[in-house]
Formats: sequence, structure tokens, C-alpha cells
Amino acid sequence: MQKRKKVTIYTDGACSGNPGPGGYGVILQYGEFEKEISGGEPETTNNRMELMGVITGLSALKEPCDVTLYTDSQYIVNGMNQGWAEKWQKNGWMRNKKEPALNPDLWERLLTLCKTHRVTFHWVKGHADNPYNNRCDALAVAAAQKYKSR
Repeated sequence: MQKRKKVTIYTDGACSGNPGPGGYGVILQYGEFEKEISGGEPETTNNRMELMGVITGLSALKEPCDVTLYTDSQYIVNGMNQGWAEKWQKNGWMRNKKEPALNPDLWERLLTLCKTHRVTFHWVKGHADNPYNNRCDALAVAAAQKYKSR
């Protein structure tokens, strides 16, 4: 059995207004290699951009990897580490009997990617002293800005 590559991913999402123009930033690290990715949408929410950052990062991997993923989104970390997303999926994307889970399309994609990759989710404090999180934030804000003037 081939040994999986160990990859580190940092992600962040940003939104100007919620909803409004949004963006995400991703940094992929493998050994000495580093790659930055960003993107956005003209009308979205902060949580959708946080999810898109994670999905984009994991989708960029060309083979199954062991991933250590850092995000300042407790929505994502708790959704995965506390098993919320899997529970919502099993309940037909309902948070409880009356309340639908938000962003089921993106959670579905993330859960599928986590079947390919072994992902460990870690929360980092946003806008603090983590240079990679700060860089992802700058990428996300820049991507969101592209949609602001339209």
C-alpha cells in the first residue's frame, strides 16, 4: 500500500455584507512547495465562502492525502469534528425536526472529499498571529473585492 502524502491546508472566507460579494483564500503546503488559490462569488454568505475554501483546497489534491486543515471557521470545525454535518446528512439535511441545515450542497461536497482524504480539522483564531490564516484572509478579501465594483 502506497504511503499517503502529508499536506497542510489553510483556508479562509470573507464576505462584504452577508449576503454580499464574497471570496475565499487557500494555501496548500506539501514539503517545500506552497500554492495559493482564491476565488469568489458576487452574491454569497460568509459560511458558503468558508466552505468553498475548504472544498477548493481539498479538490486541488491529485491523489488521496493525509491533510491537516486549519480554518478560523468554527462552523466548519464543529460541523466536521462534532459530527454535525454527517448527522444533518443522515436526517435529510435537517438540523432538527423543523430547521433545515444551511448549505447542504457544499456540506455534501465536503463530506465526499473527506471520504477520499483523511482530514484533521483545526481551528485557529482569525485575524490574529497566524501568518497563513492572515494571508488566506487577504486572498479572500481581494477575491471578494473583485465582485464589489460590478
